[in-house]
Amino acid sequence: MKANWNRRDFLKSSSAATLAALAAGVPVASLLNGCKTRPKAGKNATADTVILLWMAGGMAHTETFDPKRYTPFEKGMEGNRVLSTFKSLPTALDGIQFSEGLQSIGSVMNKGTLIRSYTAADMGFILHSRHQYNWHTCYEPPQTVAAPHIGAWIAKELGPKNPVIPAFIDIGQRFTLGEGEELKAFHTAGFLGNEFGPFLIPDPSQGLESVRPPVGMDTKRFERRNQLYNDLISKSPVAEFGSDYQKESLRHSMEQAYMLLNSPEAKAFDLSQEPKEIYDIYNTGRFGLGCLMARRLTEQGARFISVTTEYEPFVGFDTHENGHTRMINMKKMIDGPVAQLIKDLDKSGKLDRTLVILASEFSRDMMVEGRPDAKVKEQVSQPDLLTDLKFYGMHRHFTDAGSILMFGGGIKKGFVYGKTADERPCKSIENPVRIDQIHQTIYHALGIPEDTQYEVEKRPFYTTPDGKGKRVPALMI
Repeated sequence: MKANWNRRDFLKSSSAATLAALAAGVPVASLLNGCKTRPKAGKNATADTVILLWMAGGMAHTETFDPKRYTPFEKGMEGNRVLSTFKSLPTALDGIQFSEGLQSIGSVMNKGTLIRSYTAADMGFILHSRHQYNWHTCYEPPQTVAAPHIGAWIAKELGPKNPVIPAFIDIGQRFTLGEGEELKAFHTAGFLGNEFGPFLIPDPSQGLESVRPPVGMDTKRFERRNQLYNDLISKSPVAEFGSDYQKESLRHSMEQAYMLLNSPEAKAFDLSQEPKEIYDIYNTGRFGLGCLMARRLTEQGARFISVTTEYEPFVGFDTHENGHTRMINMKKMIDGPVAQLIKDLDKSGKLDRTLVILASEFSRDMMVEGRPDAKVKEQVSQPDLLTDLKFYGMHRHFTDAGSILMFGGGIKKGFVYGKTADERPCKSIENPVRIDQIHQTIYHALGIPEDTQYEVEKRPFYTTPDGKGKRVPALMI
């Protein structure tokens, strides 16, 4: 060992060790296209871009897009009487109502489809990170192989629309919160390699900082760092670790970031350039500004963008108490920005080729944890009689129903699919939809064949488990 290492030597060695560890951590011995005769991805596509609006934490369907009988709060009332804590109001679709507070989204539903029968997986004791992993990867954890996020699959199969803009961008989720490590598990490209992983923007109000060199680092110094990075991958003693595929993926990832840094397209991350009257509509917090950034990135040629209300235990849609009052604030956060995003994309002509999806990992109910035929351990102390307003709301996890909105990209306009029961348990009773069907519908819209697979550790790994996911034809034009 060198006896007189300086700080720069230490940093070089530490960086090399880190890169080797990252590369070795992806369990791939070989990565080969497992179906060489399938059609080329993108053929017959009805969409070029996907925007996923993620309602993290479990959005109650009966309090949002599938309202039931409204029962106002009364001290001492029976909890089992309460199906919805908000009034129902009309939407742009005849006979279809949304919960009070979502009038703006309701006004654009003539431009999209409402799915009312999403059914989450039955995975026993309910943890948000497990169901979010399932929704985003289509696989139930744990897996022996690092399953790619749906955005990574799309980035791999279609590549970037604009070579300067990262193909997969994730806006709004931090990993310094509770369950942060679990959330990281699906915010990756898995075995596909770092090149197809997410470009992370935790706070869209500071998005421009994501495409600038660190404070105090001039361009020349940044270029030296970039060269050092490439040397660590290809020339250092630890370069023998990890496959050539993994090292090449790491290199491409850095090259793309460097290219973006020096491009005029970087202005898409600068929200201050937006007209004030439009900015103010989107400015309901980080989620609203994330929707604005998603629109700007779509205009610059982004491929897949995820915008989240952010999952943090017991915050946001994770309503374990004070469900009614919490939902008032959450609706204010999402209603204006989501509707404005659809309007802006439609006005610019981008909506026809942009598939916008609004979804959550599961729903909520006041009394039922899990589903009626597969109840699990209750995680909320919810009394039978509501003696305080904090008990008024949907506080338990419900996996037997859920609502998903879809707009643009070949999806039907002014259409409703599926149905739930009008009385508790308000479960899916017509055309239940599973996550593999949602994924395959998205892939179909993008022209990605349903038999897409790669060989990982000498076994085929498909976009949906065993390649059995089927799209829902009724949703498409």
